[in-house]
Parts: sequence; structure tokens; C-alpha cells
Amino acid sequence: MIAARSVLFNLAFYLNLIARMIVLSPYYFLAPRRKAWSVPKNWVRSNHWLMESLVGTTFEIEGLENIPAGGFILAPKHQSFWDAYALLPWIPDAVYILKRELMWIPLFGWYIAKMRMIPVNRGARGRVMAQVMERTRAEMAKGRQLIIYPEGTRRSAGAPPDYKYGIARIYANVGVPVVPVVMHPGLFWPRRKFLRYPGHFKVKVLPPIAPGLDPDTFLETLIAQMEEESDRLLVETIEANPHVPLPPTARIRYAQLRAAQPASGQIPAPTPTR
Repeated sequence: MIAARSVLFNLAFYLNLIARMIVLSPYYFLAPRRKAWSVPKNWVRSNHWLMESLVGTTFEIEGLENIPAGGFILAPKHQSFWDAYALLPWIPDAVYILKRELMWIPLFGWYIAKMRMIPVNRGARGRVMAQVMERTRAEMAKGRQLIIYPEGTRRSAGAPPDYKYGIARIYANVGVPVVPVVMHPGLFWPRRKFLRYPGHFKVKVLPPIAPGLDPDTFLETLIAQMEEESDRLLVETIEANPHVPLPPTARIRYAQLRAAQPASGQIPAPTPTR
């Protein structure tokens, strides 16, 4: 049944994307940019409905009051394609730094260009990266919200933290708050797998980290806050969804956390890698 519902959802997900991009393109490309955001945001809402209706997966968001007005950096955990788009309805004017090859995809790349996303050649260094930083500062100065994943790429739930220094450099350059977000959608929409699992999970928006810290102190603060809450949420999510099969990383981390609690009442701090 899970396999059949997963196939049905995946089919509906991509048909929904293609149909909306074709049918709504005239409005999207003719409307002012800020109004055109309604097209991708409504697409996201429809995906949430499909996930609930076809798979039986639901979520809730805690801490929306922690999202500040104006420009900020949103720093979510990244485990699944789900978290690449899922929070857009709650972000007024998001901007991503993304690989330039996405701009070359017909129609999809045009959609990205309309929203003034920031393409980057991941193999470039020096002057090109300085230009990306300059473009990022310019967009943030307009009050936009940069979505950047501190660990760079998708990580399996429970995997040891692997935060990159890039977010600290951007934080030091743009001078806006950073809002950490933790969640474990990868338990329900695993990376590199077509299966989708029913259940319920939380998305936790943490209090913002104010601008002005030196980059090293900022990164240490970000890692400490995100990993502590991520561990707590991992235990809660696993125990609330005992039917969901766990990847090895989640199984090992859950065992570590549970083994440590009876003795001290505290969860062990994970060892970050750089």
C-alpha cells in the first residue's frame, strides 16, 4: 500500500508542477514579481494537500513568531526535497543561491529568473564568488529573505552535523539576523528514494541569532542551537511515528540519545565536522 500511494503521489506531484507552470505562465510572467509569488506559493500549498491526502503525511510549524520582519537569513536543516520548497508560503520574498545549471532548464529556469534568484558556478572561485556575495547583499538590502542550508546538501536524519563555513561568511557580510529551522522530513520523504511514509512531524523555527557576532562565534552558536533542538525533535518524531522505517543514521543517533538520558537527563552533543 505504501508503494502504491508513493507512486500515486510522485505522479501527482510532477503533473501538478508541469500543469501549473504551463497554465499559469501567462499570469506569472506578466504580473509584478511580488504578486507572481502567489503561483509558486499556491503550488507549495497544493503539494502539502497532496502529501496529506495521498500519503497521509502531515506537519505543523512551531515558532512562526520568531520570524522577524524585513530581511533575514533562513537556515533550515536539509534532508529532503520537501524542505527545499515547503516553507515558501511563510516567507514573504525568498531568494536562493543556487547552481547556475538550474537556470538552463526550459520554463523552470525562466521561473527562477523571474524571482531574481542568484546563480553560482560551484566550481568558481575568487572574483566570481565576490560577485555572488555582492549580488546577495544587494538583494538582502531590499528586505528579502535568503534561504540557505548550513550543511550545504541533503543529510540523512540523525547524521553527524557537517556545517559549512559559507553561511558564516554570508552572515558577516549582510548584517541581518539568522533564523535556524530544524525538522526531520527525511524520515517521511527519504532522499534518493521514491517511497513516501505516512505520519506527522514538526517544523521548529528557533529564535533568530542577531547580527554582529564574529563569524566563528556565530557558527558555533548556530551549530549548538540547531543540533540540540534537532536531537530533541528526532527523539520526539521517532517515538510519535514508530511505524516509520529508520535510516541507519537515525537509528544509531536515537539509540545514543536514549542511552544517555537515564543517567544524566541530557542528550549527548554531536561532534560537528567542517
